[in-house]
Amino acid sequence: MTALKLPPRLLHDQANACLALWVAQLPVNLPASVGLDAAALTEFDSSVLAVLLGLRRELVHRGSVLHVTGMSPRLRELAGLYGVIELLEPA
Repeated sequence: MTALKLPPRLLHDQANACLALWVAQLPVNLPASVGLDAAALTEFDSSVLAVLLGLRRELVHRGSVLHVTGMSPRLRELAGLYGVIELLEPA
């Protein structure tokens, strides 16, 4: 599994660059799943959800899936409020 990590800080002004960097770094032949460790993320706004969903969309388009681990209770709550928690933490 390919592993990515969220930075400690991800706000609106960094969102597009973060997503673009991750997409550019994805290997041509993706593994069946790509892991993303969110444990370091402490400062964020709702833009982080756009980044995660954009990465997920790109992976699904290329035949892979995203597995987010280490989500803080605050990030999990935000994803729940926006109704996207199931997309980021599938059962």
